[in-house]
Amino acid sequence: MNIISLKNISKVYNEGSNEFRALKNVSLKIKEGESIAIIGKSGSGKSTLMHIMALLDTPTDGHISIDGEESTKLRRKQLDKMRNKTFGFVFQQFFMNAKDTVLDNVMVPLKIARVKYSDRKKIAMNALEQVDLTDKAESRANDLSGGQKQRVCIARALVNDPKIIFADEPTGNLDSATSEKVEEILFGLNKRGITLIIVTHDEELAAKCSRQIRLKDGKIVEDSAQREVKNEK
Repeated sequence: MNIISLKNISKVYNEGSNEFRALKNVSLKIKEGESIAIIGKSGSGKSTLMHIMALLDTPTDGHISIDGEESTKLRRKQLDKMRNKTFGFVFQQFFMNAKDTVLDNVMVPLKIARVKYSDRKKIAMNALEQVDLTDKAESRANDLSGGQKQRVCIARALVNDPKIIFADEPTGNLDSATSEKVEEILFGLNKRGITLIIVTHDEELAAKCSRQIRLKDGKIVEDSAQREVKNEK
């Protein structure tokens, strides 16, 4: 089953002489349970593609279907609900509230979803257990190491039981040993059935995914699920 379908997606920023076409007529289907690496140099369009798939940005043209539902027809509140229910996010920059506790940071998506406190605390502690950080639940986020912060972000991504996790350069700020730990957690979640989409310039990390999609100048030029190179003219 295709959990994400993109058809003829284009994204244009600015107008006139300052126009920049970040994506050019991109079509893509991602099956439930895949692990996908989106690869490309800076300016290739890989981050724009992820933002559009994750409903964090809207395309200029084209159609997006998430888990069988046409997202381009949804209103803002419906999009917010779909994003909160279906996706988990792991970013290189962490985006944590530094002065709040680890537990409070992990509970944020549940608070947005209006889950009552006793339930969200239980769910958040379970997520922290999955990343081996229950002993840090009451620690302040700014007291953690980089690797611990990233593991907290993974726990936060898990609390709403997402079908898809988007990871944008998840090991970009980490040393090699810590990167291996984070990768082990992410791919372990994928083995449990969560679709994993990683945006990266790290070829070694990309090679660990079941499928590699390479972008150049806003186009898909290589998809390991297909033998031919596409759109390269």
